[in-house]
Amino acid sequence: MGFNIERQDQTVIVTVDGRLDGANAQQFQGYFTGALDENDRAVVLNFEHLSYISSAGLRVILIAAKTLRRRDAQLVVCSLSDPIREVFQISGFDQIIQVQSTQAEAIATLNA
Repeated sequence: MGFNIERQDQTVIVTVDGRLDGANAQQFQGYFTGALDENDRAVVLNFEHLSYISSAGLRVILIAAKTLRRRDAQLVVCSLSDPIREVFQISGFDQIIQVQSTQAEAIATLNA
């Protein structure tokens, strides 16, 4: 699994590559929370290259979403492959966390 973070204007974009599962979920959580500062208010998780997500990975995303919500920050997930989108739909995560088709749409949503 690989992670990349970049900033575009006021938006933090975290790109995840590979698998997000029990073997690396804690690592991702540490990376994700460590990459954000207190002033960040808009975060995009780009899953374009995510090939698999387990319940441990979903748990980390839920924790991140709750943490950001407490700070009055927004989280949008984007670029889900069909299998990842299905996991989000079955688990109900698409009702909890906003999902957009592309990174551009996610950024536009956050900037609206």
